[in-house]
Amino acid sequence: MSTPEAKELNLLNKVELRIALADSDPKLEAVLKTYLAPLLLKLASEHKILADTQNHSSIKLPVAALLKQFKEHPSTPLIRHFDLIYVQQGLDRLPTAERVELFPGLINGLADIGPGSGTHGATLFNLLLRLLPLFPLPPRGSKEDSELRKSLGLADRPRDAEFLANWFGKVILLSLSRLGEKTGSLNTVQRCPGISLDEYAFLTLGGKPETWSSEEKGGINLGATKISVARFVSSGAFIDQERFLPALFACADPNSRISDIGDDILKRTLPSVSLEDYTLVGRLFRIYFGSSEAQGAPPVKPALQTKILGLLSKSAISTTFTTNIMHVVEEGIMPPTITSGDPGAASGPSGREASKLRGAIFSFTNWVARIGSAADLRSIAPTLVYKLRDYIEHQGWPSLSSTSEGVSSSEVSLRGYAYESIGLLAKTSPEELLLDPNMDLLRWLFRSLSEENSGESISISIEEGISSVIGAFSGAMSVDVTEALRSLLLKHMELQVGDDSSAGDGSKVRRSTRFVAVRFANRCLPYSDVVGRWINLLAIGGRLGERSDVVEEGKKGLDPHWYGMLNPGHGTPTSVTASANHAFPDIAELVMYIFGAPTNDERMLDDTSRISSLKSQRACILAPAVAYCRRVLLAQALEHTTTAPVVDIDWERKLDAMVSADEATRKNIQEFLQNIALTKSTLDARSVIRFLHAIFDGLIWNHGEGLERCGEYLVELCALSTNELIRPLVGRVQELSGAIFSNNIQTRSTASHAFGILASHGTCPDEEVRRIVDQLLQTARAWDGAIGAEVNKAHGSIMALGYLFSRLSFRQHLDSVQNATLMAFVRIALTIIKDSRDNLLREAAFLAIGQLSIFSVLSPTLIRVSHAPELIIDKLVESAKAGNEKAVVALGHLAIAFAWDEPGGVRLRDMILDCTYKLHELRQPELQFSVGGALSCVAAGWSSKALIIEIDIEGEAPSTVPCQRRISEIMDKVLGDSKNTKPALRKASCIWLLCLVQHCAHLPEVQERLRLSQAAFRGFLSDRDELIQETASRGLALVYEKGDKDVKDDLVRDLVSSFTGNTANLSGNVTAETELFEPGTLPTGEGRGVTTYKDIMSLASEVGDPSLVYRFMSLASSSAIWSSRAAFGRFGLGSILSDSSVDGYLAENPKLYPKLFRYRFDPNPVVQKSMSDIWTALVKDSSATIDKHFDGIMEDLLKSIVGREWRVREASCAAIADLVQGRPLPKYKKYLGDIWVLGFKVLDDIKESVRVAAMGLCRVLTAILVRSVEFSSSSSAKDTNAMLENVMPFLLSTSGLEASAQEVQMFALDTVLKLTKSAGGTLRPFIPDLVAHLLGLLSSLEPATINYLHLNASKYNLTEEKIDAARLTSIRSSPIMDAIDKCLDLVDEPTMSELVPSLENAIKQSVGMPSKVGCSRILVTLATRHNFLFRPHADSFLKVVERAVLDRNDTVSSSYATAAGYLCRVASDSQILKLTRFCKSLYFSGEGKREKTISVWRHNTSSDRFSNLSVDFLPFVFVAKHDSDEQVREYFEKAWSENIGGARAVLLYLQEILALCMGHLESPRWVVKHASALAIADIVVSAGNELGHSSAEKVWPALERAVGGKTWDGKEKVLEAFVLFVKTGSGLWKDRSDIANQITKITLREARRNNPAYRQQALRLLGQYSEARDDIDLFPEVFDIVSSTIETLFSGSEDNQMDVDSTVIGGHSSKTVQVSKSLQLHHVGGLEIARRLESTLAVTERANTMATIAVQNAIAEGLKDILDKLYVASPTILPTERWDEVLRGILKRIGPLDDGPEALRSRRASCIDALVKVLGKVYTGALNETRTLLQGEVERAASNERSPPVRAIFQRAREELLALGSASGKA
Repeated sequence: MSTPEAKELNLLNKVELRIALADSDPKLEAVLKTYLAPLLLKLASEHKILADTQNHSSIKLPVAALLKQFKEHPSTPLIRHFDLIYVQQGLDRLPTAERVELFPGLINGLADIGPGSGTHGATLFNLLLRLLPLFPLPPRGSKEDSELRKSLGLADRPRDAEFLANWFGKVILLSLSRLGEKTGSLNTVQRCPGISLDEYAFLTLGGKPETWSSEEKGGINLGATKISVARFVSSGAFIDQERFLPALFACADPNSRISDIGDDILKRTLPSVSLEDYTLVGRLFRIYFGSSEAQGAPPVKPALQTKILGLLSKSAISTTFTTNIMHVVEEGIMPPTITSGDPGAASGPSGREASKLRGAIFSFTNWVARIGSAADLRSIAPTLVYKLRDYIEHQGWPSLSSTSEGVSSSEVSLRGYAYESIGLLAKTSPEELLLDPNMDLLRWLFRSLSEENSGESISISIEEGISSVIGAFSGAMSVDVTEALRSLLLKHMELQVGDDSSAGDGSKVRRSTRFVAVRFANRCLPYSDVVGRWINLLAIGGRLGERSDVVEEGKKGLDPHWYGMLNPGHGTPTSVTASANHAFPDIAELVMYIFGAPTNDERMLDDTSRISSLKSQRACILAPAVAYCRRVLLAQALEHTTTAPVVDIDWERKLDAMVSADEATRKNIQEFLQNIALTKSTLDARSVIRFLHAIFDGLIWNHGEGLERCGEYLVELCALSTNELIRPLVGRVQELSGAIFSNNIQTRSTASHAFGILASHGTCPDEEVRRIVDQLLQTARAWDGAIGAEVNKAHGSIMALGYLFSRLSFRQHLDSVQNATLMAFVRIALTIIKDSRDNLLREAAFLAIGQLSIFSVLSPTLIRVSHAPELIIDKLVESAKAGNEKAVVALGHLAIAFAWDEPGGVRLRDMILDCTYKLHELRQPELQFSVGGALSCVAAGWSSKALIIEIDIEGEAPSTVPCQRRISEIMDKVLGDSKNTKPALRKASCIWLLCLVQHCAHLPEVQERLRLSQAAFRGFLSDRDELIQETASRGLALVYEKGDKDVKDDLVRDLVSSFTGNTANLSGNVTAETELFEPGTLPTGEGRGVTTYKDIMSLASEVGDPSLVYRFMSLASSSAIWSSRAAFGRFGLGSILSDSSVDGYLAENPKLYPKLFRYRFDPNPVVQKSMSDIWTALVKDSSATIDKHFDGIMEDLLKSIVGREWRVREASCAAIADLVQGRPLPKYKKYLGDIWVLGFKVLDDIKESVRVAAMGLCRVLTAILVRSVEFSSSSSAKDTNAMLENVMPFLLSTSGLEASAQEVQMFALDTVLKLTKSAGGTLRPFIPDLVAHLLGLLSSLEPATINYLHLNASKYNLTEEKIDAARLTSIRSSPIMDAIDKCLDLVDEPTMSELVPSLENAIKQSVGMPSKVGCSRILVTLATRHNFLFRPHADSFLKVVERAVLDRNDTVSSSYATAAGYLCRVASDSQILKLTRFCKSLYFSGEGKREKTISVWRHNTSSDRFSNLSVDFLPFVFVAKHDSDEQVREYFEKAWSENIGGARAVLLYLQEILALCMGHLESPRWVVKHASALAIADIVVSAGNELGHSSAEKVWPALERAVGGKTWDGKEKVLEAFVLFVKTGSGLWKDRSDIANQITKITLREARRNNPAYRQQALRLLGQYSEARDDIDLFPEVFDIVSSTIETLFSGSEDNQMDVDSTVIGGHSSKTVQVSKSLQLHHVGGLEIARRLESTLAVTERANTMATIAVQNAIAEGLKDILDKLYVASPTILPTERWDEVLRGILKRIGPLDDGPEALRSRRASCIDALVKVLGKVYTGALNETRTLLQGEVERAASNERSPPVRAIFQRAREELLALGSASGKA
């Protein structure tokens, strides 16, 4: 019994025998297919046998079986080794299809083999890469693509997918490195970025150079492989997480073909990959840095590092990798010249790569600074900041200098990023970097800004960096830090451009840092900080010509409101009461810092050294400093009072108004200053005194010129201060003389007033007072002769004396002045009033008389001393009527001097009162307010509040007893005048009544008439004069303030009725003289017009139409209503309604709310603001109130939105928009349809502002709709669908997209576009109609100018093609097309069924070019992106497109042709064949449609379906590629070459092509006929020698018909093919004599054609034919044709032929000569050769007379050919005597040997050489004479020849002739 080993050995021997007996490759292949795999299993045995297949390259090996066996035996390395060897050998021998089938099996289990299996894994992966380009990838997004992962088995083995993705990424990273010389050692390999040595060995099969060399056997092209890998990674075989890194690597590849694919994959992958994955982010960092191990992967290339940083800049978790972040910055910003110590390491990126990488590093740094946590940033910020500083300083700091010569411009641009990054990082760790007493970093940044010279862009970056750190200083700071910051800011406020740097290094200040310093002061120092405010003052006035932004920032810092806006919640005062929290600066500290420290020595209080210094050095600061300190003082005075103003944008104006007019405010300030005076030893009192000195200095600045409002402030504070506070200023009274005599009237006025206050002080010495009075009185006496500046001095003197005497009287110290002096001054003042014509002096006198009157200095007795009181009153009235306000005031003040109980006083007061009433005719409104004040003085005397401001000295106001009867009479008089229809009196009475209520409302007589005043003011509200409306509104507010609850409720009731009523309740009574319209508003012609009610009556009577009265009154009433409503917006009527609490009138009348809600949106901003204030005050819970009255408000608004008045419509639009926002849909669902309809209706309103408001409403509705559909959940889906069901039909109707108004149409379109972006599936039911409407809009919205240009293109040097190209580009980028694409993305199967008929109808009915192109693009989209749903409908659309492609517009036609090509991808074969027939008919049907055939065919043939139906396509393509049109021909030639492997492939479609050509050879269209003929000719040419007997028999009928007919351009190609057919198809005509005879007949016929160009080709081909037909002798026929042709060419009778260009003639002759010489010796024998030679030479001689180069060359070549044939012929063909004749004749016809160009001489020399050879062959003694003749010609030619080659030929011929002669002589 045999052992197993013996059996095994026996089996091996049998296999060995079979292999040895295989004597051919097929037999060996069969044996190996069966036994190779089992044989390799025996490798585990000791008996081994291997087949040598390497030398049998044609043998196919069982690769699949070997591969399977390899994977099934992981534990037998030897088996696996030889399996792989044979797999490698057999892989390339397999057909492509079989190789592709190996792909899934090769992938399966690859991860288990991998790098850990030695070289096996590397080999398998290499085999996979070799197969990858062959693997067909399905179209992206197709069903096959989505199932590819499953079909490859990767879905079940995700480890394989991860393995492949990982190593595919390595392949993309791979860059080939040069191995060590000869050794191939990996240790000497230049490292590949991103790949370790082991990975490199894996990819290169152990470092074999041939692995990636496509020139080597089995080698791979790296670039092509990367592209294949990238495409495979983009397929459905991988999920997004797997393809992410390979895509990232690919997008950074320098090859654009790879990077484009990578970019595309990355865009699609990023949404699915979480950049917050800690593991992924860590891996990105590792890829970025590489490995620190010796054999590890080095860092990736800078381009990939840049991409990685871009991704990390989107990851919040990346900010936690602090060590890596620091490493990134340290490595990335290292200068290029600094390299590591490793000589093998790269020197780092440089140039553009480095700039991009550094830019990415700075972006990443900014990201970290913004997103990173505080703890992480604190750990890295200091180090990073120092590194960035080093980077900047390495380039040169603070400015680029000689140390930065090597810095590129791109590096300089990154300098700005570094500054920005420093700022962002520094603010994250302020304790370590910013808040140190040295302020090192901040000082560094400030100095950088001031001295940086790199350009404005860098300075902007520095400013941004500084701005970033501002927040670090906004919190609490230590004292040291605060002081350091103040010092730094002050220093930079002092710097000027051009100053030397404080560092002392020679650098200069190049840029002002004042703006940044001021900004720091405003943001970092609290508002209470006096240094910060001093910096603001320096910004405002510290430098002449300061930049506006610096000044503006300084003003913001001084304004507490703006400071609060800049620093919300930063200790900002919201009212002056916030000073308790030190929001305002302390006035004492502020004054001390600005104006110098006060001293305890009273003698030093007048020391103004600091102020003097301030004036001399910074005079511009003094005025703003005084103004600011004054505001702070007043704010501090009011901080604990009820009159403290709220700090808002208008707080300064309010403060000024309160101080000047509000009694309570003035009293509070007086009390504050009084308390300060009582504690004068404290710092506050002395600071106030110091401040008063500063103001005083501002008044007397520049010798009395004064600074701005300093004088006004001095008078104001002196008036509010106690005598004790102003006492230190009394000693400086004498200094006011310059200001009193100033040429500035404002300075004179305020200085005179201050003089009166100070000089009247009790501490002022009487002697000093008298001295000054005498001086002033002396100046005043000179008034009548004063001119120029003297008038100003007199003016100041009179005012100063008036203030002085009046204040002395008030202080009861008038006795200090002599009575005569006072009498003299009064006389001067009254005389000026009576006699002076100088208005300036008269005004001074008016003021003096008024001051003397109210302070009881002047009396009727004192007046009568010099003048009659009546005369003075008349003069005052005269000036008042002239518009002099001071005269009006003086008139009122003078009445106080006339007491009611004094004799004559009543009469004089009555006189003044009557005169005051007459001043109603004054047209200046401001004068009427003065008249009203005067009336209040006349009525109440010192009881009038109008005189409050006159009390400017400490003490109680004078008391007077008002006459109650007179007050009542005045009130009654004014109330009565308010009803007067006279416009001037009506306006005046309204203003007077306001003044009386304002100044005298505290008196009982006025209180009793408040209800009457209310009625009067209410009547004024309907007046058309805006001033009257404002005055009446203010009057109502005052009445409301003074009235009790009943009065207030009555007023509220009247106001509410004016809102809610339907009539103009405020219009008042109408009389015949009532003016209803302004003059000119309603002109009637001839300069007349309708103004009053009487005019209306007259006009109605004239035209006989009484209804005009009612029409005009209705118009006037309506106008009055609106005027009234506008008036409600003035002077705080909100307080009236807000005080009507829930217990008042409004609680019982809820109808107010709808009206009031609408008026909040009134077009008038004043009304709007007032109503908003009223609403806020009235409605405590706005949301609850609106919800409660929602239906009423909405119904009122929907009614008002289409009202008659435009204001109502506009307000309603805005109100509805506000009402629906933020409310749930059910709340207004029932109104939604009406809102849309009415909103779009007013969108076309006649008033533009209404249209704008309607547009706002529609935008709100759109936003609500979009949000609803965008965020709709399952619970709200029902509401969303309901909303769309209401809105979409409306949007698609004639009220929306099809509206006639363009505004409506455009907004509807905008709404639809927004819906398509966010609606999602909820929009699906409306898609069919929506798409159709959008397609129509593409044309209707196109500007009409485009069509005009299209029709008149030539006028503007344009073409229709260019215009259409621009239109096409516009359509492609149109948002409408984007919306259509989004709609198509939502289509499902039911929707597609509805969309198809709608789209077909749109294609058929579209008119405009944009709509047609849009339709074609939709078809393309459906066929590519939605092919699964669209496939059932593709056939119908392909049929529709056949008609559309015939459009007259080439662009439209081309677009539909494109669509047809894409439709072919999803259409059925039958429909594609129908399209093919359509294309054929289109091509063959008529002229001008062949180009459209190209359009259809271009995209049709690009379809994958083309190859399956090539039998139907290719014959037509073959015919069409011979079209005469170059464009048509080129396209079809390309289509043919792309789909056919070789020229002889035409025989595959021979029968179909011939059938197609035969059918159109008789076409009436020459183009088709010629193309068919050329196609038949091309069949013969392409087939060549492969044209067999049967094929020739099929071709012959078509060829015979093709060569028939007239000549045409290109027919010579057909004739040439005809001759070729004779050569290649000889079997046919040799068997059939009829065909042979017909061929000869056709050839001779074509040679006789008269067309010159065609004839030369026919003659040439005739010669070829004669050579091919060796069975017949064509010499007689051909010679006859040739000779007759030459005779025709040279015949004088054919003049027209001689006109042909000589080149053409020469060409024809040369062809003739060539044909002749070919025919002469065709049959050599007998004596016939002599006759033919003679005939040929005769023709040649005839042709030789044409001395063209072309002819001579042809003759030389022909004779040479004849001589060569004579040389090989037998010498006996001619007798000796005939040889002599022939040889001499040939020599004669060769031509001159030494004439012509070198080429011609060379040919003739060759002829001589051939002639010598023939002579030598036939030579006898009888030919010696010929030899001698020939020798002479040769010697002469040789001696004259210049060309060495030609001369050599002659010399050789000469030597042969000499040898021939010598031989003859010997004989």
